[in-house]
Amino acid sequence: MNKIFKKCKIAVVGLGYVGLPLAVEFGKKQTTIGFDINKYRIKTLKSFNDKTKEISKKDLKKAKKLSYTWKIEDIRNCQIFIITVPTPIDKFKQPDLSSLEKSSEAIGSILKKGDIVVYESTVYPGTTEEVCVPILEKASGLKFNKDFYCGYSPERINPGDRNHRLENIKKVVSGSNSKITNKIVQLYKKIIKAGVFKAESIKIAEAAKIIENTQRDVNIALINELAIIFNKLNIDTESVLKAAETKWNFLPFKPGLVGGHCIGVDPYYLAHKALKVGYNPEIILAGRRLNDSMGVYVVEQVFKLMNKKRAYVANSTILIMGFTFKENCSDYRNTRVVDLVTEFIKYNCNVEIYDPWIDIDEAKKKYNYKFIDIPKTGKYDAILYAVAHNKFKNFSISQIKKFGKRKHIIYDIKHCLNSKDTDGRL
Repeated sequence: MNKIFKKCKIAVVGLGYVGLPLAVEFGKKQTTIGFDINKYRIKTLKSFNDKTKEISKKDLKKAKKLSYTWKIEDIRNCQIFIITVPTPIDKFKQPDLSSLEKSSEAIGSILKKGDIVVYESTVYPGTTEEVCVPILEKASGLKFNKDFYCGYSPERINPGDRNHRLENIKKVVSGSNSKITNKIVQLYKKIIKAGVFKAESIKIAEAAKIIENTQRDVNIALINELAIIFNKLNIDTESVLKAAETKWNFLPFKPGLVGGHCIGVDPYYLAHKALKVGYNPEIILAGRRLNDSMGVYVVEQVFKLMNKKRAYVANSTILIMGFTFKENCSDYRNTRVVDLVTEFIKYNCNVEIYDPWIDIDEAKKKYNYKFIDIPKTGKYDAILYAVAHNKFKNFSISQIKKFGKRKHIIYDIKHCLNSKDTDGRL
């Protein structure tokens, strides 16, 4: 079995936060081709430059057997296809499987007898076999589990995390039959030092992934609700959590804005499937509603604090520190900092966003907001810590205060500062 995989070629389809680390690790071991429809992405990777800042130039160079392409014909001779494209939600908060469907159609057009297609994109249970397989069959003219095979191995990439990397996170794997499952296990064992867990079916592996993030979302919603209650009781939330965390089985979740391409999205995928089979997932959707409302809540608190200092809300200038969906990464997909900006603009506030992790020119193309290189001294009526980047934590309180006007307020969503140095925090 290992001899087969030494000879086979691997194609990793989609070179974002999930696909690139995978392609790099496989590319250190055997012939691997990274495929992405973004020509600029391919060009920069060929120059050993990862704009996501997840993979260093040194590590990119270590993948001696990895090449890159945007041409589908260049991966025709591969035998293993690993699909890692995004699975977001649409404006109605319904699953958007368009990238997954297009990728399946593209791979189906070059699929050969004996090939294996493994999906890593987060989906609701049943997606691989009910949505992707029929597309592969139609595009290829081949028969599933006779001519070609499928597997599912959910991604567990955590952007910005320098400790939990691809190779030291246990991998869940599954295949369309027991023989294929064992082959996929052997494949991933080549790069995953932490080992693999063999799921009994593709649907089980899909479900395992989606509940990982749904569980986190519901738990954060609980802490957010507690933060709102404690604020009304004039109790500091962080102090309460520190006290509670002294018990061994207390789960250490923090309040905040919940965005990103996983926690803020995956519960809607599970809810979608639950509703299709006739069950209304009350807790899951309640948690989503609460977390989605936190941006409005924070802005209301900021305005109350400004009024106490007799600072005008209309035409005020607001500094938001951080725009990415989480700390120490450049990923701003589905960032809920957008909710803050939108709400402030409704009240005719002038909003400036400072985030050293993002590409300002790229962000401006997607959002019609004012992104700045560095905050100006004495300019802001309110300063919000929205993302807990390490660089922000290294600012002294005196440095932060210099950015504000005489009657400015400081609001700390992420508990970056001591409570005594802020006017309010979540």
